[in-house]
Amino acid sequence: MSKGQTAISAVLFAAALFAPLQLYPLFLVKALCFALFAVAFNLLLGYAGLLSFGHAAFFGGGAYIAGYALKWWGVPTEVGLLLSIGGCALIGWLFGSLAIRKEGIYFSMITLGLAQLFFFLCAHARFTGGEDGLQQIPRGRGLGFLNLSSDLTLYYYILAVVLIAIGAVWWIVRSPFGVSLQAISENENRARSLGLEADKFKLKAFVMSAAVAGLAGSLKALGLGVATLTDVEWHMSGEVVLMVLLGGTGTFAGPIVGAIVVVSLENKIGDIGDFIVAITGWTPAASLGSSVPTVIGSIFIVCVLLFRRGIVGEISARMRGQAD
Repeated sequence: MSKGQTAISAVLFAAALFAPLQLYPLFLVKALCFALFAVAFNLLLGYAGLLSFGHAAFFGGGAYIAGYALKWWGVPTEVGLLLSIGGCALIGWLFGSLAIRKEGIYFSMITLGLAQLFFFLCAHARFTGGEDGLQQIPRGRGLGFLNLSSDLTLYYYILAVVLIAIGAVWWIVRSPFGVSLQAISENENRARSLGLEADKFKLKAFVMSAAVAGLAGSLKALGLGVATLTDVEWHMSGEVVLMVLLGGTGTFAGPIVGAIVVVSLENKIGDIGDFIVAITGWTPAASLGSSVPTVIGSIFIVCVLLFRRGIVGEISARMRGQAD
């Protein structure tokens, strides 16, 4: 990790510790869950070079698995989270076994098709609640004694889980497995000539990414108390791609920054429009709240044109240039 990324990571960690003193905890919970989702996706795209259009299946699948287990089985909170990790790892293995047989856009289209099949399954299955989804998912008690009904306690509990998961991804990326995975991504033919079984490495990366994405979805269901079809729709897969590209593909802090930016914009664009109306009297700005995809898409286009490495990637590159 470069000095720039280390500095950004330190700032993010400090902000995460003290943010609840100024901001609404449940908004921060949502940001944490999507940050972990983006980190999971970056493990696949940034380090394995695989672009999946179906990661919503794992995010939403984790939400449904944990939500059902917590609500109807009454399992402890940690058991619900572990079930979502295991369940999404299995789904990831099934999807990955089919998808990694192809490369490039064909791989992406297969993951999208499989995710759409999963969406229709969730839309018609009884255990998911259909169009109504799972509502009023109980938070339970963390570690058997933490009262998660308190939003502040819930936030720090989820923060701890997210930090552990991000630490695990960091260890994976820097392990011999992660180094081999990056070698395959950069030059697969050369990696194969050195004896690396590329398909097995890709499948393992896909399963790991799916498991972490499932954990992110389960934390979202725990924190917000719902699991709905929105979590498994195709646009959720597109949103996580946007987060990673916006923050910086292949950077460790980039996906976290990208997720925070996107979630913040989704929650605040309407308020920004009202502020513009109040200051300037320009009434069309009031419609910004209903044009979130357009606004975020426009910001993404600007960033791609001006900051091709992403926000964190560009900052790190500039800091390296100054150091040189």
